[in-house]
Amino acid sequence: MIVCVCNRVSDREIVRHAHAGMSFDDIQLELGVATCCGSCEGCARELVDQCSASHPVAALYQAGTAFTGERAAV
Repeated sequence: MIVCVCNRVSDREIVRHAHAGMSFDDIQLELGVATCCGSCEGCARELVDQCSASHPVAALYQAGTAFTGERAAV
């Protein structure tokens, strides 16, 4: 999906750069996301935050398991 229409930057490009360890500011400088009209900034920042190792939900998805909210029977 195209996140930044002005510079034709996709969500996959943003995620790939974030997984490589780049911050939003680095990605913005590299790809030009959120440098024209700015309407994509919130979505782009959210994508970067979700890829952060310190973000608990992203860490679960990166490990290959997703938390579904259900508890396992003990």
